Amino acid sequence: MSSIQILLSVFFLIIFSSCLPTTQYKIPKLGAFPKNIHRTEPQTSSKSSSKDLVTFYYTQTLDHFSYKPESYTTFRQRYVIDFRYWGGANTSAPIFVFFGAEEDLDDDLDAIGFLSDNAPHFKALLIYIEHRYYGKSIPFGSRKEALKNAETLGYLNSAQAIADCAAVIMHLKKKYSAKDSPVIVIGGSYGGMLTSWFRLKYPHIALGALASSAPILYFDDIAPQEGYYSIVTKDFKETSESCYNTIRKSWGEIKKIASKPNGLAILSKKFKTCYPLNRTFELEDFLDSIYCEAAQYDYPPEFPVSTVCGGINKASAARTGILDRIFAGVVAYMGNISCYDMNAFNYQDKTEEWRWQTCSELVMPIGHESNSMFPPAPFNLKNYIKDCKSLFGVLPQPRWITTYYGGHDLKLILHRFGSNIIFSNGLRDPYSGGGVLNNISDSIVAVSAVNGSHCLDIQRASPSDPHWLVTQRKIEVKIIEGWISKYYTDLLEFKDQTPF
Repeated sequence: MSSIQILLSVFFLIIFSSCLPTTQYKIPKLGAFPKNIHRTEPQTSSKSSSKDLVTFYYTQTLDHFSYKPESYTTFRQRYVIDFRYWGGANTSAPIFVFFGAEEDLDDDLDAIGFLSDNAPHFKALLIYIEHRYYGKSIPFGSRKEALKNAETLGYLNSAQAIADCAAVIMHLKKKYSAKDSPVIVIGGSYGGMLTSWFRLKYPHIALGALASSAPILYFDDIAPQEGYYSIVTKDFKETSESCYNTIRKSWGEIKKIASKPNGLAILSKKFKTCYPLNRTFELEDFLDSIYCEAAQYDYPPEFPVSTVCGGINKASAARTGILDRIFAGVVAYMGNISCYDMNAFNYQDKTEEWRWQTCSELVMPIGHESNSMFPPAPFNLKNYIKDCKSLFGVLPQPRWITTYYGGHDLKLILHRFGSNIIFSNGLRDPYSGGGVLNNISDSIVAVSAVNGSHCLDIQRASPSDPHWLVTQRKIEVKIIEGWISKYYTDLLEFKDQTPF
């Protein structure tokens, strides 16, 4: 690695740090599935092959909410359709729509299986919509121009994104003469937030929404700031108390060694870093990211938390030092490789877009206190605002999400004005701390799995899935069946009545 590359790596690490920032700038990763670990067993035959998926582009309006001349600028928004199972418009067969989130749609097509696994039963048409500014759905002609400054990034927000979905869905219902086909929207993580908000804002378009692992309460101090990291801590402590204790003690050991004259060099050698450490934060952030990702995506059959703790405990049995045990956990999780990139979890391919979103409206105050296995790092809104203004020249709007979509008094509001939303969560998912975990009404329901993790219920089904996961998905399907059945009853009752 050249000296320039090393300097650039350090620069990006400082600016785009992962789970444990010194100013708590970046929130933990929200994606529907992990980037560094994957289910290794063979996929089932329900997996969609490329020949089953047809790609289209919709001429999308840049700005749905103003009438300035520049608002009528358009861009090509990608969507993908799977026609295999659809019963057709003449039978009013349903349409399942997946909302892409903060990543390329191709990743979702491979990993998200809830739609294709259940489409044969419902005879559903499957539509996957890519989020603006991600993947191939880039305004202004190129990613470079789209991310140029706050003027061009200003069209990247959740309200524009769900308006995009509304436009695409209405276009396709007209194109395929599917006026009476009920629409169910499905999404995970940030995409799950979008589907729940879509059902509230566009109830005339979507009959219902499945919002998987959607932490819609992690805004405006509704959920406890330390909730995310307290669940990470709980996951590790429940898996292995000795592992938990080793991690808890390791931060002080890192500081102790770093305080020596050649301390950073010792740490670099011990953790086989790909470039010399410039400060302890780089290592702390890397380790924090491993623990966050392992807990958030603690999927069967690998169970990454057990993998990390297995490495730590095996080294503990050999009576090694604390940091040797921690490194053994790194090797168990990441694999035995020549060196470990401290920047591995920063996902720079999507950082600029997601940074903008979290610096404008998606302000999630996440920190950790002294009662977790992590060193204290409370969320600091002043520093957060300062960092965002430095990066983009704009001030975050930490209360806009709750102003626009609601959040405070959510139970009362949704009970009175909402319907047909499933909030599904795995309680081992750290983001479940900001999720809806209790039923709000007969049709706004919480489906939780004690052993579940982030968006696991909408991942592709596997023959080895545990019984509780199979049961969780069956419950969700039964609820959706009820929505659609009632819709067909209402359709027959009201279809031939004279309009107002």
